[in-house]
Amino acid sequence: MMNKIVILLLSSLFLTSCWKDKGIDNSKIDNNEKLQEYLLQGWNTWDNPNLLNFIYMPEGLSLRLNFRTTYRAPYPYFLNQTNLHSMDSSQGIITPLAHSYDGRYIDMILTWQGMKARIQVARERRDIMILYTPIEVPENPHLMILETGILYNKPGRIEKNKSIIQADVSQKTFSMQSSAEELNIPLALPFPYICVNSTEETAFFTGYGRSLEKVKEYVKKRREIYEEQQSKYGDLASAHEAMRNLLGWNIIYDAFNNRAITPVSRVWSEAWGGYVLFDWDTYFTAAMFAADDKFHAYSNAIAITNSITPGGFVPNFASALGNASSFDRSQPPVGSTICKLIYSKYQDKWFLSEVYENLLLWNRWWDKARNNSGYLSWGSDPSEKVKDGFTKQAAMFESGLDNSPLFDEAVFNEEKHLLDLASVDLMSYYIADCKALAFIAGELGKEEAKTELLERAEKYSLKLMELWDEESGIYRDKNLVTNEFSTHLSPGNFYPMLAGVPTQEQAERMVNEHLMNPEEFFGEFMIPSIARNDPGFPDNEYWRGRIWAPMNFLVYLGLRNYNLPEARKLIADKSLKLIMKEWNENHRVYENYNSVTGVGGDVKSSDSFYSWSGLLALIPLMEEGNW
Repeated sequence: MMNKIVILLLSSLFLTSCWKDKGIDNSKIDNNEKLQEYLLQGWNTWDNPNLLNFIYMPEGLSLRLNFRTTYRAPYPYFLNQTNLHSMDSSQGIITPLAHSYDGRYIDMILTWQGMKARIQVARERRDIMILYTPIEVPENPHLMILETGILYNKPGRIEKNKSIIQADVSQKTFSMQSSAEELNIPLALPFPYICVNSTEETAFFTGYGRSLEKVKEYVKKRREIYEEQQSKYGDLASAHEAMRNLLGWNIIYDAFNNRAITPVSRVWSEAWGGYVLFDWDTYFTAAMFAADDKFHAYSNAIAITNSITPGGFVPNFASALGNASSFDRSQPPVGSTICKLIYSKYQDKWFLSEVYENLLLWNRWWDKARNNSGYLSWGSDPSEKVKDGFTKQAAMFESGLDNSPLFDEAVFNEEKHLLDLASVDLMSYYIADCKALAFIAGELGKEEAKTELLERAEKYSLKLMELWDEESGIYRDKNLVTNEFSTHLSPGNFYPMLAGVPTQEQAERMVNEHLMNPEEFFGEFMIPSIARNDPGFPDNEYWRGRIWAPMNFLVYLGLRNYNLPEARKLIADKSLKLIMKEWNENHRVYENYNSVTGVGGDVKSSDSFYSWSGLLALIPLMEEGNW
């Protein structure tokens, strides 16, 4: 008991020093500029492609741990890139063990060219300590190099004096050294470096008066604090750890906009020119952060909302490439729903003020651009900036369900630039958005807008009621060419509960006759993205039969609007079982999962470390009251 009290006291002291180190009183944060100033401080894995590059922000000082083979025909070579579970053997593979959001404790296993090692990182105020512990050593041991540098074209100077490297950046001075004996090997590197043998336990650190044993002791304390923070989640500690790893490892620095963001995959961001944010993916990331870090929740929600296009909608994607956004299409309007959810926990009105105007523009856009005979339909608009838009596939991309069987028979209307399909999921998202944004407007004293939003919610609620199929007991998409209900069912057919449109009796019918039906959605692993008896289910490819975390999450949020405790508990338990299967086995969290086996890596189209799949952990955490 005494040890636990000591750890809690240490945790409190470390958190206090963290806030002091940032130089900002976080209680004074009341706008996005101050928020970014607060977040962009200190050592972390800010660099997109390389997880062994530790950068001190905002100065951009870089300490990159690298390795070089001592023999490789026809010549030796460096470890150039590290990925989370990369399938490319030429790159280092990182197995993520721990990553606090602020980088104060990082833990990983690196595997590369016959070597395997544990690398732990700890921060103390301005200083960083990197502890390297070899696990497997190749026959010809690699060189280990600590490379220094200054990134993002920021000013500064680095020089080496014997075994110590000194960096002067922004009126701050850092000294870097190693606990191991340095090897005098000349390497063609542009900045000063420290080269040592990789066969021995070694510490790299800034500051003075440290030794290998002192670094090991401090790293151990940081690990204990990290584990103590996890222990408060009880039986769900491992689930929270999976979600925390997903988020912590994917935090990056967006140099183009000087902000901290968390894309679905940091490796994807590099492929998109530096960063990429997808619409609903980023809102869901914000929701996950909100479980225990409101500042990263705010940062991501504000970032994607501020990516709004001149056309007045939050795009499918926003990136650093020349064609920076999808100017022809949006994606599911979950922004107001998620922002309201975050606000319900932290009650910071300045956050609502930051997102409100753009959320309102976006809400109005759906009513104008996607109204189809009174219903709402997915679409893709003409734009001089778009070369591959205005197609059925682009409209499917807007739905977020890129290849779903829901659209197999749908027709793309070339004149309206819409699918001639009244979509239950889109109408449900939108009604929920209207209601959530009306609440936000009310909190900000925008009574006229609140009335406008509630009127729109009522208008589309009446149209959604027309999509109730009394015979089958569920809402169905309607083909607006044939005027017949679609035969396909997906989790989206339960989303009217998210909008609060069904009666309690209707909600019970949907749950009992469909969600609990083993021929449709019930099973050992849930919820499949299309009914199990759908012709598209056996395809097991992307949205054709696989399980996706956001679908589970949206169904769960809908169930919370009704007196359906057993169904809520079921989805929470099934989600927990799914995420923990792969996490416990190999520390992977997949983009999507096989609906029969629960395996994530059985197809190539499932990224092995995808941020939004942490929603599978958030669901049971919310169910157990961790919100």
